[in-house]
Amino acid sequence: MVAGFSRWCAAVVARLPWGLNRLVAPTFLGFALINGFTFGVDLALLTALHGGLGLPVWLAVTVAYVCAFGLSFVLNRTFNFHSHAPVGRQAAVYVLVIIVNYLAFILGVGSGLTALGLEYHLSRLLAGACEAGYMYSAMRWVVFRGREAVRAEPELAPDAP
Repeated sequence: MVAGFSRWCAAVVARLPWGLNRLVAPTFLGFALINGFTFGVDLALLTALHGGLGLPVWLAVTVAYVCAFGLSFVLNRTFNFHSHAPVGRQAAVYVLVIIVNYLAFILGVGSGLTALGLEYHLSRLLAGACEAGYMYSAMRWVVFRGREAVRAEPELAPDAP
């Protein structure tokens, strides 16, 4: 199942039109799928914690964020970047990347827009768009860098479906 996800991503990217198959890495598609799912988890938790339980936005955002990004780390490490490097170092680097992301995009952009009067779901969506580019770059070239990350983009055989 793990290798199947990467093969599927590589097959989809190989079929992209207009030369996009040379620009889009299979790990980018994998990241988009995994993080799209975990972003949905983030929004569901945010809604449950703030809208349902009445927690303050800052606390609801923080709890939802930590849960979603923990899940993202595990899924990307396993299914997208196929890392077998020691998890401790990667987790430590990931925590630093997350702290920067949290301060800049989640609290800075997300909470800032909410404080300016924008509805909190829309604020979170805009912050999520900003963090996507930062997080993919950080995961690909910092957290899961090196030989393990290179293996995450398998070559397609000429007769691949």
